[in-house]
Amino acid sequence: MPMTKIIANWKKNVFDAVYWLEGEEPFYIDQVVDYAEKKLLTEAEQAFNLTIFYGKDADWTQIINACKRYPVFAEKQVVIIKEAQHMNQLDKLLSYIEHPLSSTILIVAHKDKNVDGRSVLAKALKTKAVVVSTKKMYDSKLPEWVNQWVVEHGYQISPKAVQIIVDHIGNDLSRIQNELEKLMVNLGDRKKMTEDDIEKYIGISKEYNAFEFQEAVAQRNFSKAIRMIQYFESNNKAAPIQLILPTLYAFFSKLYAIYGLGSSDEKRIMSEVGVSFFAVKIYLAALRQYSYNKVEQILLLIHEYNLRVLGIHDADNSDADLLKELVIKIMDTSVK
Repeated sequence: MPMTKIIANWKKNVFDAVYWLEGEEPFYIDQVVDYAEKKLLTEAEQAFNLTIFYGKDADWTQIINACKRYPVFAEKQVVIIKEAQHMNQLDKLLSYIEHPLSSTILIVAHKDKNVDGRSVLAKALKTKAVVVSTKKMYDSKLPEWVNQWVVEHGYQISPKAVQIIVDHIGNDLSRIQNELEKLMVNLGDRKKMTEDDIEKYIGISKEYNAFEFQEAVAQRNFSKAIRMIQYFESNNKAAPIQLILPTLYAFFSKLYAIYGLGSSDEKRIMSEVGVSFFAVKIYLAALRQYSYNKVEQILLLIHEYNLRVLGIHDADNSDADLLKELVIKIMDTSVK
């Protein structure tokens, strides 16, 4: 059962006794927990019937005792365990999970990892609880997720604005949502989010950012790339090298995969390599600039310069100097 289905059922007053939310993606777990904390009970009911534990400080006996209490002036009580992955003797909850109280809704938020599937607890959860395991979203899916989130909230967003946000923030759904909500507040009656809005309200330059730099390199536009590096040198937070190098590596890795695919069919590239509709033409144009052998060399170069940024085999050069060196070597036409 997906997280959205849980909330949809709750809105229809359909409840299970135990919900076990686990996995690498905290965003969806937080959404369910937040809804349970604020919406399952009325404000008056919460005073007596909402109990929240934090894994690091929680005692399993107190949790079970809380779960076995009956609701006060309400049909249900809600017990939430946040950060359950830090709880000692988590398996001690097994006795309650096997025989839960129907008037208690127990929600366990177990982030970052899953319970060992071989354990007795995991086997009991399969039959006695609603278990949802989340996985970190693939980077290639982020643009689609951003666009869908914006549309669901009654707005539109330009493809370039989506890419700027994704490349700058990375795979942090909670932070992306926060920034989009900030945009919504500032747009007033307007329903279209643009690159100008991203620059004004989020603070990401529409001209000088990791995505634009990647595109300059993809186009082999040396003068633009150097101009952007000079800007980054004066504005350290605009696009630090620790953001740029993974962005470049991801780009050329996908370019390498497209060569391996042996096809220039856009739909196949989007499906099998994980390239967004907006970006696929950028990749196809880059194929005309960089040969298969050159792409192999570039991937090795980026790895080398990532080590140098960490101070391995290089202690003196600034980030800007390293980036300039890297760009010169990437755009060197001696390797065909």
